[in-house]
Amino acid sequence: MKNLKFWVITLLITSFLNVNAQEKKKFKIHTVAFYNLENLFDTINDTTKFDEASPIMEMKGDVQAVYKKKVQNMARVLSDIGADVSNNSPVIIGVSEVENREVMEDVINDPLLIDKDYGIVHYDSPDRRGIDVGLFYQKKLFTPLYTSSHELIIYDDDSRERVYTRDQLLVSGKLEDEMIHVIVNHWPSRRGGEARSRPKRVAAAKLNKKIIDSLQTIDPYAKIFIMGDLNDDPTNASVKDVLKAEKDKEDVGLKGIYNPMESFFKMGLGTNAYRDSWSLFDQILVTQPLIEKDYSSFRFYKAGIYNKNYLVNKKGRWKGYPLRSFADGGFTGGFSDHFPVYVFVIKEVE
Repeated sequence: MKNLKFWVITLLITSFLNVNAQEKKKFKIHTVAFYNLENLFDTINDTTKFDEASPIMEMKGDVQAVYKKKVQNMARVLSDIGADVSNNSPVIIGVSEVENREVMEDVINDPLLIDKDYGIVHYDSPDRRGIDVGLFYQKKLFTPLYTSSHELIIYDDDSRERVYTRDQLLVSGKLEDEMIHVIVNHWPSRRGGEARSRPKRVAAAKLNKKIIDSLQTIDPYAKIFIMGDLNDDPTNASVKDVLKAEKDKEDVGLKGIYNPMESFFKMGLGTNAYRDSWSLFDQILVTQPLIEKDYSSFRFYKAGIYNKNYLVNKKGRWKGYPLRSFADGGFTGGFSDHFPVYVFVIKEVE
């Protein structure tokens, strides 16, 4: 019974549920998160990958100490996301920029996370840099039933040679006793410029839409979380025109997609910065059944950008930016060049 206590909170329900402001209800609450771990590579040269170009492999000195600190930093952030509300680290965490399953194992075996008993879903992708996406999940709360990796096949506009990039990860399973689906993404970068690289991200969005459509063909009421570093903002064509994600809940129909991150973007908030301009590439979107107002099952409650003070650069040229791990050929002691994002899901309890 003791382990159940952190699942239940009391919320003062006001206009959010459109009931009497004095009425109190009890809810289970869970955090679902995404974090770009910024070049989480080990210190071993994998001859099948181009990992020797990773920041840690290019460093001089005690790379083992750097790797250990990097892992500790990642574990600290993951243990903190949403904990101030749920009294627990996230139940589900999508991640990008991980080299392999082994680095993911090192993160969840850190003292800050080991008692959470996280499981891992990971597939090796064909990405040229050797980076993958993956998923952590708390075994006592989420049970994967089906997992699959979906290959994105795209080509360079000039050479017509294939561009090897990250797969898209689909994990379907039971959050407690409810079926949900999670798609973890890391779409092609803006290398070469936003306009020139745009077709690659549009292609990634089309693959994403194909996965979503296949789930909704089986079950139009499928609860789907679409998360990742999209390398596009909520207003770009890949998200607005292909996924057709909506900013306002009332505009989302059955089989539609709600993007709570778009409101943050409109307010000037972001998860990563470049040349004094903020972007909100890291996003979590949800399908329509997650925004219904019947809280007898898990529904979306609210979203957030996890930009706590310790994740922010305090000085110098990059003051105010995310405190990244690697810069100018060395290890900064920081975390990532992206802030994590998260959503809370809640369910009413007696």
